[in-house]
Amino acid sequence: MLTKAALVNAALDQSIPLARPLKIHEAMRYSLLAGGKRVRPVLCLAACEMVGGDQSLALPMACATEMVHTMSLIHDDLPCMDDDDLRRGLPTSHKKYGEDTAILAGDALLSLSFEHVATRTPKLGSAVGSAGLVAGQIVDIASEGDVDVTLEDLEYIHIHKTARLLEAAVVCGAILGGADDESVEKVRRYALRVGLLFQVVDDILDVTRSSEELGKTAGKDLASDKATYPKLLGLDGARRFAAELVGQACEELAGFDPVKAAPLYHFANYIATRQN
Repeated sequence: MLTKAALVNAALDQSIPLARPLKIHEAMRYSLLAGGKRVRPVLCLAACEMVGGDQSLALPMACATEMVHTMSLIHDDLPCMDDDDLRRGLPTSHKKYGEDTAILAGDALLSLSFEHVATRTPKLGSAVGSAGLVAGQIVDIASEGDVDVTLEDLEYIHIHKTARLLEAAVVCGAILGGADDESVEKVRRYALRVGLLFQVVDDILDVTRSSEELGKTAGKDLASDKATYPKLLGLDGARRFAAELVGQACEELAGFDPVKAAPLYHFANYIATRQN
């Protein structure tokens, strides 16, 4: 992960040079280069290599997924959304540059993501728009304080808000690496399980870790009365569900070369055991 993340970070650094208008490019770089685990681009590169491709083929797509993800974080932190002051251990974009610049920086990152890969990755659009990330976000907002939210509703939110972008990263990496249809479907199912797993663990950490440990404000979901997996399943139930998702994700990798698939096996376990 560290090796791949370093490669991605270097490519991201080169993707946004400081140019006029300086403020918007500074704001874009501030959020994009603020650190993070680089989950989506690392999975994209790993999927490409697992099916025999060269990671250089998937690097533009890998960077694009991180640009989209960063856009979603900038907008998610805005006062009109989750109203958060801390992200990746730093002041959020609107706290650093103001709401107007933060909104425009997010918009610019989204546009840049498509420019970065152009027509080579047609799968990215549906993961981001009203059938993907945006759908999950709007239903998530609407569910705050709703006592009738079900597990099915919660899965819809997080399949769209989190898992669909992970799916785009992994599937596009596999396609660019030359995977056949059956292999693409396997990695798609893997990514959806890992995407849900990511959110289940996020919900658990939100109630078991401090803001200092997380690098973002802890207890936000509880304070805003959001539906979460610990809230609906209990803390132990959420942990059991996380373990089930790890097993299901790893099962989808069974037919691949175990050496080439090792990063994705370990990645699923890393997501399950992470502490921030």
